[in-house]
Amino acid sequence: MIRIGTSGFSFPDWKGTIYPKDIKDRDMLTYYERDLGFKALEVNFTYYTLPSQNSFIGMSKKTSEGFEFVVKCFKGMTHEIRDKGTKRIIDNREIFDKFIYSLQPLVREGKLGCVLAQFPYSFFPNSESFAYLRSFKERLGEIPLVMEFRNMYWLKDSTFSLLEEIGVGYCVVDEPKLPKLMPFIPKATSELGYFRLHGRNPNWFNVPTSVRYDYLYSEDELRSFVQPIREIEARTGKTLIFFNNCHGGSAARNALELVRMLS
Repeated sequence: MIRIGTSGFSFPDWKGTIYPKDIKDRDMLTYYERDLGFKALEVNFTYYTLPSQNSFIGMSKKTSEGFEFVVKCFKGMTHEIRDKGTKRIIDNREIFDKFIYSLQPLVREGKLGCVLAQFPYSFFPNSESFAYLRSFKERLGEIPLVMEFRNMYWLKDSTFSLLEEIGVGYCVVDEPKLPKLMPFIPKATSELGYFRLHGRNPNWFNVPTSVRYDYLYSEDELRSFVQPIREIEARTGKTLIFFNNCHGGSAARNALELVRMLS
């Protein structure tokens, strides 16, 4: 099974390009599923703030049975995890508890596809990091988990072996082919395949993050993903694909094109 969607749905610059020009913000998610046809959504606002159960109750009510949400981890679980003085990883179990509590409405309704833990470029592989990944999975328990790494130093057998051992999915990324960034390496380390397509803006490091994802994949570029996706699909129970090149509605356009290519 393949589910395709975008990394977020509520963007002002999607009005008049992807959504009707006069659409109300409260109607965007309904339109995303009903009119665009997407059955999965990657929720990213949860990186900036710990969500409430009410937020997910409201979002769930706007989607039909069988719709899936992927929830990105709060930054206190992936980015702000070190003591400023010692640089050691801190005890942040309380944050995990609050995050897991917020997910319960989606868990109860069967709408939580998985949790995405995206680590920063500054998170490097070492014994402390590996121990943290183990504890991360232990704290989430039975909640499906996928991990995304942002530097190429994680591309080694020990990483994939650990993910397989603890039952965590590997996030296959497509991003600019720049030194030290992660290359596109299709791998599956659990029953959940996951692709996150960020675009290939060559000015990745030289522009504000607000326009870092300003990129529209060409038809040929999209077609190059078809075979790797099929291969991951054959090795997993479900494969999720999200476009994060959301600037100007490019993510939705590319996602719809890929749906057609895979149908």
